[in-house]
Amino acid sequence: MRADVVRAETVRAGWAGTVWSGAVRGESARGGTARGGTAQAGTTRGAEHEMAAPASALPGRRAAGLAEGPPVEEHPCPVAVPSGTTCGYLLAPERRDVPNSRTIKVGYAVHRAPQASGQAADPVVYVSGGPGSASLQLTGFLSQMFPGRDVVVLEQRGGRYSEPRLSCPEIVRGVVDTLRTPGPASAETAPLVRQALACQSRLEGEHVDLRGYRTAEIASDIVDLRAALGYQRWYLFGVSYSTRPMLLAAARDPLGTRGVVLDSLLPAGARWYDESSAALTATMTKLGIAARFDAMVKALNAHPAAYETRDPLTRRRLTVQLNGDDAATILGEALHETDVIPIVPALVDGLASGRTELLQPLVDAAGDGLTSHEWGLYYAVQCQDQTPYNSFPGSRSPRLFTGVVDAAVCDAWDLPAARPEPDLLAPGASVTTASSDGTSIEGASSEEATSDGATSAGATSEEESSEGATPPILVLGGQYDPTTPPEDARQAVSAVPGAKFAEFAGVGHAVFLSSACGRQTIAAFLDDPAATARACDPGAAPYPIVRPGGLLLTSSAYRLSQSPIPLGVPAAFLLVSAVQLVAGLISLLRRRGGGLSAIAGLAGVALCALSALSLSAIQDWTTLAIGVPHALAWYGLLALVSTGLSIVEAFRLNAAAARIVPVLTGLAFLAWLYGWLLT
Repeated sequence: MRADVVRAETVRAGWAGTVWSGAVRGESARGGTARGGTAQAGTTRGAEHEMAAPASALPGRRAAGLAEGPPVEEHPCPVAVPSGTTCGYLLAPERRDVPNSRTIKVGYAVHRAPQASGQAADPVVYVSGGPGSASLQLTGFLSQMFPGRDVVVLEQRGGRYSEPRLSCPEIVRGVVDTLRTPGPASAETAPLVRQALACQSRLEGEHVDLRGYRTAEIASDIVDLRAALGYQRWYLFGVSYSTRPMLLAAARDPLGTRGVVLDSLLPAGARWYDESSAALTATMTKLGIAARFDAMVKALNAHPAAYETRDPLTRRRLTVQLNGDDAATILGEALHETDVIPIVPALVDGLASGRTELLQPLVDAAGDGLTSHEWGLYYAVQCQDQTPYNSFPGSRSPRLFTGVVDAAVCDAWDLPAARPEPDLLAPGASVTTASSDGTSIEGASSEEATSDGATSAGATSEEESSEGATPPILVLGGQYDPTTPPEDARQAVSAVPGAKFAEFAGVGHAVFLSSACGRQTIAAFLDDPAATARACDPGAAPYPIVRPGGLLLTSSAYRLSQSPIPLGVPAAFLLVSAVQLVAGLISLLRRRGGGLSAIAGLAGVALCALSALSLSAIQDWTTLAIGVPHALAWYGLLALVSTGLSIVEAFRLNAAAARIVPVLTGLAFLAWLYGWLLT
């Protein structure tokens, strides 16, 4: 059900994906490959500025106008990366607000664009979401999106490929223990709190100051890395949570910011936890299943369902008990995935009707989500930057497991709330332009900027952002994203001069990982931020929605994906039918009868061929996780015909003993089809 390894390792880019942080999806991104479409090697149109060579290539000197940057050290790349990539650490203070704070190491990778004639294009720096998601494994993916640019990938401080690494398996254990009991999570947080305190105590024993792991410090790492690598300016590219440090970095470093790409933006003023239930319900309304969703939640809250799955830490089998709020949380995270979105209406309808076994694929995927983040980093950020500004009302429905868990951990950790800091989208941001000689015009209004040609649709890329400027901004949102709703992002950027917003139909969270059109749109923006022509049609959904009744609901196909042994029955039936058909035709040619055998074999082969055609017409193979086409039940009548004719042939006078084989395989296939697959 999950095919895109890149997505599985990365994004889990869900904003607060405690239970299931979204595994994978795809289109052309499947298998870790992507073609950005319009990204071109070579020049940025009309660019007259020169990108400084990285500091590591300029020993003893810096690019003009750049002060000596923070120290970096080279390090072997911890993941597979394309040729032309180097890795290292940014050496940064753990807390910039504390004198003589200890030094930590923030991992990064730099993929150099192939040398080409002409001016090099501006580089792009990327950070994954989470918080706490890894970034470096996306280096190859991004280098294919932007083949003509240097691509810098920065790990979050405290992340998987930084030092120290703020992992927290204790919290994962607490979450699993909570899910093993059927009661509401809000009444069962004691095991989680014990494990959270154990993790905090261990990290503090390792001399980790959790107050140094927050959005403002991550933003400073981004700014410092540009200086350390010696780039004069670059594009900032963030997804989900990392849109926040990217916006802060752009506000702090306007001279170094060429433009900003924000995928799945949650504005800084949004109260994510307080608004999450309403956002999920609104998404279900978009899908036309709000009433069935409410019915599902109420039914499972009254009668929780048991699921056998694997412990994410030990990989041993365990049983979890999920109520309606838990199921709603899992479905909300599942809506991140473009290949899962189409089946949600049919799935919710089935769950509301009591077909609780249909949730099994998403339950199994939840374990991977629990190991996708560095939870020490996740909670250090959330407990300082997000949870203090939410009230966590207990009357909302559904009461999402994510909010319950995060509130409990943050109450236990008791970290101080971080002071909010205005970012690039803060109201009243001024527009400042720069002339081609680099002199700035500060405080210009959008109209004044237009007359100078800097921020209007006809602006050329030689006019760069300067201090106090609003650089070009591109914001992407997915139509069915309940975590960072596109409506909130559209409103946040509507008053920002020069900002562009694009909503992608049929897409969930982290647009660029699942939408080829999303990748093309980003690449085209980097080529020319002022261009107005669309690179593709964002209104074209990748898959059609499967409405209730559109599938014959069954979990058997998913079970086959876990163990293909039952496929031996239809394979044997097809083989015997083919032999029966050939043998019958040979007998007919020799005028020895065999007509019934030929027809029986033909019916069996036709059944298999028609079934294969029906399955091949499915655009989204994730559909098979919860059901199969209704046509398979009708095609099964051909097996009944085949078996009936085989019985007649087998019980004729003087019939060979081998004639019983098609009968037995036919009966076995009918039992398999109607007694197992379609039930």
